Amino acid sequence: MAEQPVDKKSFKKLGTRHKARRRAVDLLFEAEARDVDPADLLDERSELAARDQAVAPVHAYTHTLVEGVADDLDRVDGTIESYLKDWELSRLPAVDRAILRIAVWELFHANDVPPVVAVDEAVELAKELSTDDSPSFVNGVLGQVVLVAPQVRAAAAATRAPRPESEA
Repeated sequence: MAEQPVDKKSFKKLGTRHKARRRAVDLLFEAEARDVDPADLLDERSELAARDQAVAPVHAYTHTLVEGVADDLDRVDGTIESYLKDWELSRLPAVDRAILRIAVWELFHANDVPPVVAVDEAVELAKELSTDDSPSFVNGVLGQVVLVAPQVRAAAAATRAPRPESEA
């Protein structure tokens, strides 16, 4: 049988942001397993990459995700827990927790990421990294979170908006 020609598009499928998300999942997973602060682990890996050229540098979007999840962990986890049926967040596989945390943070805070992309990326990561049941589970939870995400974004924008001088 003749070898199939290499499809250049298949190399593009896993883009830079996908790789950044995957590394963020790895870092969040490791931080939880080692019981260390994710932001401290991120700093440690960034310093290691700066010292050792054999270690891949940490992408800026990985920094954004890990720091964002770490800063908003209570609200992100509370949101996830509110959509779990007959489950507790602590009982989920750790990799699923990391994937869901990143996706929920993106749905709430990443204005440059369309909601469908955040959900699709999370499902893809679950396919790559977790159990056979995880992609549909992740999709189901995020399908509910995506419904409230616009309100969360609007509320966050309203609290960040500067007050008119007449109210100051």
